[in-house]
Amino acid sequence: MTSTNIQSKRSAGRVDTAQDDLNNASEPVGRQIRELRRARGLTLSDMAKAIGRSVGHLSELERGVSPITLDTLDKIARRLDVSISWFFSHAEQEDSAESAYVVRRGARREINLSQAGVREELLSPHLNGSLEMVLTTFAPEAGTGPEGRARKGDEGGYIVSGQLELTIDGQTLSLSAGDSFQLNGTGSHSCRNPGPGDAVIVWSFAQANY
Repeated sequence: MTSTNIQSKRSAGRVDTAQDDLNNASEPVGRQIRELRRARGLTLSDMAKAIGRSVGHLSELERGVSPITLDTLDKIARRLDVSISWFFSHAEQEDSAESAYVVRRGARREINLSQAGVREELLSPHLNGSLEMVLTTFAPEAGTGPEGRARKGDEGGYIVSGQLELTIDGQTLSLSAGDSFQLNGTGSHSCRNPGPGDAVIVWSFAQANY
């Protein structure tokens, strides 16, 4: 899949009538997946085969019955020809002089995968630049999933609090609050929170490829 920023996907009109539903801030990720899949003209069987899951499991993900891990969401996003960023909810934010530059704490857009113990909050004010910043919170024992996530550009992170196990090419690194890391634009990695409390990480993604 060729990685393209979210704004260009919207301007190309490739999501058709699902757009209004996808912009609903209260809409679960599973429903967003279903609406976008249908807008792409894909059946449950088509999607399940593409991401290596059963039709029944995919149906449960769309209905919110089973938790969606980040590695599964990454596979789904690739098949639907969007980036994970597409699934950020649209928080209400005043149209002000600062809104192009500043995101107030209460106005963050988020992807809430609470069943899997993960919450992603967008720190960037928009999705059409060359940089994205994301605040990730992993509950204890939560993470990206065992299959990890393929990188589509350079990225790095800073551990705000808690502990993080970062596995890159079979090597597992133990990080704690105050540590930071940087990864090149190819390959894959996985993350897990081994600690007793939440792990909070600020991520930076080059070329808006998250």
